[in-house]
Amino acid sequence: MTSRSEAVVLIGPMGAGKTSVGRKVARALGRPFYDSDAAIVRSHGPIETLFAEQGERRFRELERDAVVDGLAAGGVVSLGGGAVLHPDTRADLAGHLVVLLTVSPRVVAGRVRDSTRPLLQGDDAIERWTAILRERLPLYEELADVTFDTSSGPLQHVVDAIVAWVRENQPEEER
Repeated sequence: MTSRSEAVVLIGPMGAGKTSVGRKVARALGRPFYDSDAAIVRSHGPIETLFAEQGERRFRELERDAVVDGLAAGGVVSLGGGAVLHPDTRADLAGHLVVLLTVSPRVVAGRVRDSTRPLLQGDDAIERWTAILRERLPLYEELADVTFDTSSGPLQHVVDAIVAWVRENQPEEER
């Protein structure tokens, strides 16, 4: 099902643990790790500054470029929560193993507290997070090959489950 050029792609809402889980999955699989948000920050500066100075539209253009680079590199790729909004990104994911990480609002509240994430600024970050999730969830579910929830238990359990799932879905010569 996969080849060495195909990626394991983690999608999901802000605060679901895509970066933390992705790093550990990559290490366990012996593959490189790529985080689209981190790539944007390295090349263009803090995301909150990009939003403030250049707007969300420009950020989404930079995000699309980062996604293209990450998918081309292969390995394990963590996408920013809104990356799936771009139709070309959705089309590009068809050739990869896509893992949706979910998390409950109760748990994400602690993870995004005092967040500088531009889309969570305002009076009630969790209300904003919930509205964004409601908008994006159909896309996440449409794109995902498998879903894992990070709301309870050690994240290592999720990592182990993803690694086992990826190995089950690899051609025998890559196991």
